[in-house]
Amino acid sequence: MAIRPQHNDDALKMTSSPLQEVRVRFPDRTERRFSNDTLLSDVLAQAKSSWKESPVALKVNGTVMGLGQRLSDATAGTDLFVIDPVFFSSPEGQEIYRHSSAHIMAQAVKELFPNAKLAIGPPIEDGFYYDFDLGRPFTPEDLDKVERQMKEIAAAHYVFERKVLSKQDAIRFFEEKGETYKVELIRELPENETITVYEQGPFTDLCRGPHVLSTQHVLAFKLLTTAGAYWRGDERNPMLQRIYGTSFPSQEALDQHLKRLEEIKRRDHRRLGRDLDLYNVMDEIGPGLVIWHPKGALIRKLIEDFWREQHQRHGYDFVYSPHIARLDLWRQSGHLDFYRENMYAPMSIEGIEYELKPMNCPFHIMIYKSRLRSYRDLPIRYAELGTVYRYERSGVLHGLLRVRGFTQDDAHLFCRPDQIEQEILKVLDLTVFTLKTFGFNEYEIYVSTRPEKAVGSPENWERATSALESALKTKGMAYRIDPGEGVFYGPKIDLKIKDVLGRAWQCTTVQVDFNLPQRFKLSYIGEDGKEHQPIMIHRALMGSIERFFGVLIEHYAGAFPLWLAPVQVKIMPITDQQHGYADDVARTLIEAGFRVETDPRNEKIGLKIREAEMAKVPYMVILGAREAQSRKLSVRKRSGDNLGELDITAFVDRLNGEVGQRVSS
Repeated sequence: MAIRPQHNDDALKMTSSPLQEVRVRFPDRTERRFSNDTLLSDVLAQAKSSWKESPVALKVNGTVMGLGQRLSDATAGTDLFVIDPVFFSSPEGQEIYRHSSAHIMAQAVKELFPNAKLAIGPPIEDGFYYDFDLGRPFTPEDLDKVERQMKEIAAAHYVFERKVLSKQDAIRFFEEKGETYKVELIRELPENETITVYEQGPFTDLCRGPHVLSTQHVLAFKLLTTAGAYWRGDERNPMLQRIYGTSFPSQEALDQHLKRLEEIKRRDHRRLGRDLDLYNVMDEIGPGLVIWHPKGALIRKLIEDFWREQHQRHGYDFVYSPHIARLDLWRQSGHLDFYRENMYAPMSIEGIEYELKPMNCPFHIMIYKSRLRSYRDLPIRYAELGTVYRYERSGVLHGLLRVRGFTQDDAHLFCRPDQIEQEILKVLDLTVFTLKTFGFNEYEIYVSTRPEKAVGSPENWERATSALESALKTKGMAYRIDPGEGVFYGPKIDLKIKDVLGRAWQCTTVQVDFNLPQRFKLSYIGEDGKEHQPIMIHRALMGSIERFFGVLIEHYAGAFPLWLAPVQVKIMPITDQQHGYADDVARTLIEAGFRVETDPRNEKIGLKIREAEMAKVPYMVILGAREAQSRKLSVRKRSGDNLGELDITAFVDRLNGEVGQRVSS
């Protein structure tokens, strides 16, 4: 039997429509007739199914609706309503489930802290959050109380009931409750806008929905952390208190997720970066500005050396560009119009305004433009590890993953229209090889198509988009279309790499550009002796060195493969009598091209091994009296595996083989 909601507030009014019978078609293609006033939960109860999980909502004629809504809330061109289940395993199902969880948390906070004002509470990837104006931060004890209160609310079986208000009624309702943030949101809506709210027992919130049927259907949840957050992300607005949480349909699934979060915490690049002495971000220097310590700088050099080596093999020319340029350059490129909020304030030098560069592309364009080009010169490929500076709000800065100064592995290709597909194929080859070398073999790929506001002819857009898709198909790379999400100057490919935990990271992007060649009046002389406009391709494989390095740290949990490890071998003499032999071994390994450290301290060998394992050193060479006498090496891997005694030649061969294959040790 469906649970009928109880109404206790005259200000909230249910929508109604004349009662009539309508046809409902179930997923098995059978049909039944219902009153249009029937709750979707009652409709679902009549479905014959062998589903492995219970639906959290229904799609009615393609629109996702909550089970507490009625057939009359749906839009239908005829009297036929086609329904399909929405499960938690789907993106829509997770969004509904976790949005409902956020409402339960908001109710719990209001019941425990009546003076708290509600802001917003959306679902996010793997969870949800809600912002409150409380006047003070939440404590861990507060979170425990809120979580216990949420359990009581869930057990109370409050139905999520959708109601519709006029704009004025909605303003009046939330003004009476003192919910100033909700009122602000409503006032910004058009005058004729109808407002939906959701009621769950004594609690009502502004919301479009949909939601699960009742609070009882949110079975397992956990509040995770708190943080400060400016209202609407603006530092000029009040600082709110945000609570993050997550929820799942079963305790088992929640426990698995919490275990995964612990693994993510263990791999956090910020902690590992500090523990392994790789890099730092200091307030004395400035938020979002990275300084590289020797070991981190060495890994970065190895990454950059590989990058340069591969680009030279693939026909790129290296260029360098300054860190600032006249403001007029950014005005001509359009960045001043389209990107101003992410640029730093100009600086005046001898009465002329200069700007820190947020992009490298205008400099590469000026190199192209420095002399006359022929169709025979194309394609031209310029590559630069160019450091750029972008203003990011302090609230979104995050270790190496979101910074204010970073180095892009940038390249710009200038080609004829008939060369686009071939150039993209070459970019994809280089991308796959590069990412595979660093240990990434799984991707999510998107092709973003023409937005409403775009430059360039429809014919050029069609040709460029077809070239992107054709190249991906040729390579057998599965992709999704992201309609209308191309940049205004052309379509693009976005590639997100999957790390060892299955998390997706945006790295590679390939963008076709019709705009900048037009703005800068680029040309080449064609076979017909006339001027033609080249196509420009923006391309980054790793995205930025900083972000890619942060992803690498988390992917490997700091245990880098041998070719990237800053210290590849740690030599540990057991007593002072083995120091001479240790020096001989170190000299041989260094001459063979390996990065070696010796630990000569008069400490117990167990301590030395433990510290080397914590430093993620791939190989440890332990030298005692027996090894010194036999001129052998006792070799141990950081995993704890003992390789037994090896002679120095066999050990060098093993290291060379591993570095040559660039595999994880």
